[in-house]
Amino acid sequence: MIKKKICLLGSYAVGKTSLVSRFVHSIFSEKYLTTIGVKIDQKPVMAGDQEITLLVWDIHGEDTFQRVPSSYLKGSNGYLLVMDGTRASTWESLKQLRALAVQAIGPDAPFLVLVNKCDLTDRWEFETIKSEVEAENWEYILTSAKTGEGVEEAFIRLTNSLIQ
Repeated sequence: MIKKKICLLGSYAVGKTSLVSRFVHSIFSEKYLTTIGVKIDQKPVMAGDQEITLLVWDIHGEDTFQRVPSSYLKGSNGYLLVMDGTRASTWESLKQLRALAVQAIGPDAPFLVLVNKCDLTDRWEFETIKSEVEAENWEYILTSAKTGEGVEEAFIRLTNSLIQ
């Protein structure tokens, strides 16, 4: 069996843990639990005709007081950069986290940007920075951990890029 390590990176409260819970356990909770350090889950997925076990590292949110250690990224095969579509400010930390990932695991590791909380259309701010994201030429998917929209697709798309 093939195992692949992927990491979720993003600011605090962008929904990384909720995305993992939705993907691995098909659940969503309104309760906010901040991640301390890293939480590791695994889930077998099919990529083409291969079964891959994803080792999903849900890494604590980055903020002014807490940086993501590059050691958490060592050995990663790919990663998901998660931003909160209702907080355009979370885009800035994604650029820094992308630089950290490039430094820790190299520029060729597959990644996707997840613009989370797309169910909160009344508070949606992503349109104000969409052109900046597109200017980076980074592939992105709109997701909602609450409704499940785009979540499975994001993890499967990343998995497929890991085996190419």
